[in-house]
Amino acid sequence: MIRNKYLVLLGIGLLFMNTSCSDSYESEPVEWVTLDFVFSKTDSLGTNATKFLNTVYAGLQNGHNRVNSDYLDAASDDAVSINTSDPDVYKLAVGRYDSRTIMTSDMRWSEYYKSIRRANIFINNIDVVPYQATYTNSKGEVKPLNVTLKAEARFLRACFYFELVKRYGGVPLIGENVPVLGDNMELPRNTFEECINYIVSELDAIKEDLRTYPSSDFAQYSHAPTCEACIAMKARVLLYAASPLFNGETIEAGNELVGYASKDIERWKLAAETAKEFIDTYGPSGNGSYGLCSDFRDVFLGFYNISTNPEVIFYRPGANSTSIENDNGPLGFSNNAAGRGRTLPTQNLVDAFPMLDGKVAGESRYTLGTGVEQYQNRDPRLNYTILHHGSTWLNTTLDTSIGGTNNPSNTSEYSTTSYYMCKFMGKFENASEYSSVIHNWVMYRYAEVLLNYAEAQNEYSGPDQSVYDAIIALRKRAGIESGDNNLYGLDPLDEMTQDKMREIIHNERRIEMAFEEQRYWDIRRWRIAENVFSEPLKGLEIRSSEGSQTFELVDVLTTTFATRQYLYPISYDEVVKNDNMVQNPNW
Repeated sequence: MIRNKYLVLLGIGLLFMNTSCSDSYESEPVEWVTLDFVFSKTDSLGTNATKFLNTVYAGLQNGHNRVNSDYLDAASDDAVSINTSDPDVYKLAVGRYDSRTIMTSDMRWSEYYKSIRRANIFINNIDVVPYQATYTNSKGEVKPLNVTLKAEARFLRACFYFELVKRYGGVPLIGENVPVLGDNMELPRNTFEECINYIVSELDAIKEDLRTYPSSDFAQYSHAPTCEACIAMKARVLLYAASPLFNGETIEAGNELVGYASKDIERWKLAAETAKEFIDTYGPSGNGSYGLCSDFRDVFLGFYNISTNPEVIFYRPGANSTSIENDNGPLGFSNNAAGRGRTLPTQNLVDAFPMLDGKVAGESRYTLGTGVEQYQNRDPRLNYTILHHGSTWLNTTLDTSIGGTNNPSNTSEYSTTSYYMCKFMGKFENASEYSSVIHNWVMYRYAEVLLNYAEAQNEYSGPDQSVYDAIIALRKRAGIESGDNNLYGLDPLDEMTQDKMREIIHNERRIEMAFEEQRYWDIRRWRIAENVFSEPLKGLEIRSSEGSQTFELVDVLTTTFATRQYLYPISYDEVVKNDNMVQNPNW
């Protein structure tokens, strides 16, 4: 969006060029790459077009230490950053931002629209490329490769729109338009409902043009969205749309830019039906390719291979490196074992993990210990996610007490919670140093589909056996004890209320999906962020003295959550240059 005065200056510059340059000069810069070059009618391999599609894929974010070197979850109640220099996640947590102080590390309005523009360019031009290569679509039909590549671009465009909508509510939908200088860009925001309907319709329209697994060209295109990815994304979109923030508890009643005009419980049914379609068709019961990994940790490590990792539905490829370990591993190691401890889980997250029998403390047959004993007989996912005092790591028993080997007090940055994150890391418990591991960023996985179904079905009609089946599958894989009744810590169905099951599902989602950029958005769509941040975030202060240790609960972050923070502000620049752009409430 360019102001008229800039257009005038541009016109003057062009006029000057036309009157002062000889005809021997090129009419346009030689380094410009034209559409005819990228989408060549003679390139049967589609070499340049495929490279251009890769720039569209680049708009997908890798969540590992994404927010200026922090995980987004460090802006929720699950973690804080070790960085004491006012990091973006701290500003997000305390609400220290406004429409003039946009943090592009997560408030990515312009970046997502740039990606949408690239997608539109690809969609509008790819059909002229005479691909000789073919693929087999989800219906088993052999089609030219450009058919699925076009569908991939539309899938990515739907992703970018959803990222905008969950941050801002309704946003301008530009269709397949690729604006040029001089076009009227003072576009109004579409309503929230129009945006959701558009995203869902796009996913419905393209799913049959995409591949389905197993596919003959899996090795080359394992990163590409599939028919199954479409359904998984649709289930998440509909789940968000059905949630209180957008469906009945909007931040401004009657404002259709920030949610639906009125509450409708049937939206939960749509979300449940979509997730159930995936489970019944592509999950184990449907003889499909997808299910849960036998080892929770293997979901996030190594090259994606559906024969050994049936859980990943869509992912962003990552590097073969030690970057996650070096960025987030415990302090106190050196050389090839050094870690910067960037992400510090809170005691709040530790306390969310149930006991080994799936029960909360006080209802469990296990007693919740004090001190280091509190980590015994817990849900195994606790040790797969968090390193604590007494954990085994790099063939060492960690000492995270104040001044301890793995929490030195002579540095400006140390673990204020006494915890470190280990999710996504290689299995380095008994290694002497870090070695390179493939760190993909998993965007959709089967475990989330189960959680999405359980939540939507419970909200629509209350707990039933299908809801139990989804939660039990996750707990069984995690290593929770089955119990004499094979309910893995759940109360019998005839004793379970909708409210209690909601609490269980919310907590199951929190611990299963920790650090996967779910919690930050969940506490918003559930409209509970005000309650979550009404109490301080907690950590432990562990002190060792003369052979004894003390564990003291301490506050590591105290803040409040304002209603306006449920949605981000649209940049001031976007509002002042567009008379039709309406700002979000109270910004």
